Amino acid sequence: MITDFCGKTAFITGGGSGIGLGMARAFGRAGMNIVVADIDKKAASAAVDQLAAQQVKAAPVYCDVSERGSVREAALEAIAAFGKVHVLCNNAGVAVGGQLGTVGARDWDWILDVNLKGVVHGTETFLPLIKSHSEGGHIISTASMAGMISPPGLEPYSATKFAVVAMSEGWFFQLAPLNIGVSVLCPGFVRTRIHESGRVRQDRYGGEGEVGTGVAADRESAAQQVLSGIDPDIVGERVLEAVKAGELYIFTHPNMKPLAEQRFQMILAAFDRAADSQALKAVKEWAAAPLLGPQG
Repeated sequence: MITDFCGKTAFITGGGSGIGLGMARAFGRAGMNIVVADIDKKAASAAVDQLAAQQVKAAPVYCDVSERGSVREAALEAIAAFGKVHVLCNNAGVAVGGQLGTVGARDWDWILDVNLKGVVHGTETFLPLIKSHSEGGHIISTASMAGMISPPGLEPYSATKFAVVAMSEGWFFQLAPLNIGVSVLCPGFVRTRIHESGRVRQDRYGGEGEVGTGVAADRESAAQQVLSGIDPDIVGERVLEAVKAGELYIFTHPNMKPLAEQRFQMILAAFDRAADSQALKAVKEWAAAPLLGPQG
């Protein structure tokens, strides 16, 4: 856990814009050094200039989270710049959507490698570095409300965000004894450029191009929803607030609670139907079976 942020260092992927930059500003105002890691070198440099104007010590580094080697190189640059890293923000992400059967193989590879494996690469790279200084730490991974509910047409995106939630839940209990906090950020619509994430799409996934959020045929509507979202700086302050409190789940849109409740009610109702199932009446092991809880 981190209680004193002054002089500590935060490494933020996708830190050149949007939520990443919002977190950079919030942690910077709290006295932290900031490593702005981004696949867009110009955006990272521009973000560092903005932070410097606010008297925040910051350094830009190139980082393609889909490649473990790139994350490791960025980590070495961070250590060279500031000596230690205490807070990791696995924030870089992209969006792909479309009706079933219309999402291409390279689209699936791209979103899985960035949104899911990128979080794995970041966490597995930085965890040993955070453990090594024994000063505590925190890992924040950006998921989405799409990690709690799955809107039709957003299945590729939601699948990766559900995975980020699941990993964060497990890591929360694994790392607590090591004085390392874990949070998963699940925002609703925020004014970012997620609807334009194709602008930095790597060549091996087809290169730069338009990739929309949500159903491919409804990109304009998706863009309007994103651009009408809340200010990324507000999200950054919310993250800082939650890290101080040691929160696992970080929500930014309380008005979306009914959507989660609807899903949970469907799940609980399914358990009730299982309890009443004639097919399961012959099973006698339920009482003796161990429950799979947070500690496994």
